[in-house]
Amino acid sequence: MSTTPPVLAAELAAAWADIQRHHPELPDLAAPESLIGESSSACGTGLSFERLLHEAVHGIAAARGVRDTSRAGRYHNRRFLAIAEELGLDHPEEPHPSSGFSLVVLTPDTRRRYRPTSERLQRALKAYSAATETDTGRSFRGPAARHGSSGGGVRVKAVCDCGRNVRVVPSVLAQAPIMCGACGKQFRIPAEALPAEMAASAEPIPVG
Repeated sequence: MSTTPPVLAAELAAAWADIQRHHPELPDLAAPESLIGESSSACGTGLSFERLLHEAVHGIAAARGVRDTSRAGRYHNRRFLAIAEELGLDHPEEPHPSSGFSLVVLTPDTRRRYRPTSERLQRALKAYSAATETDTGRSFRGPAARHGSSGGGVRVKAVCDCGRNVRVVPSVLAQAPIMCGACGKQFRIPAEALPAEMAASAEPIPVG
């Protein structure tokens, strides 16, 4: 039995809530669906519980008004590392020249604390991957997917003023704002990134 994006989003929300139980100041995750798509930020592209905890560090930094990154959100500074250590993450190596302390990992104690939550999320991710991989080159997906219409669920790049970006289905962003964990502002879809038929009638998406 395969899972679907809403099911995976629910598991992401449940895992986020588990982190909140240990760290109550962590803000709510406005749109778990935003993490399902590809991300090109310095936080990494692989979706996992470790990545989710990394995003929680940004969430707490935003709640505290702490500037935890620089260089358009790419470089993770020592303020990021200090909060990461509070959440049970470690960076055993020297900072990376371009991404700083971005590559934090779970400590053994943190891995044990969240093991049931992490394993449940991992099962959902595997099921989601298996479901999406069944769409092979022999499948006919119709003109919406071939021509880039959002009606086919095609993701476009949503950007934040601080330089971070995520890929998201436009209809998901229309349902509720997706907030940046680094600076607290809203992600927006530039008009030039929308399919032509949507860009002509698109309303500007506010930021902040």
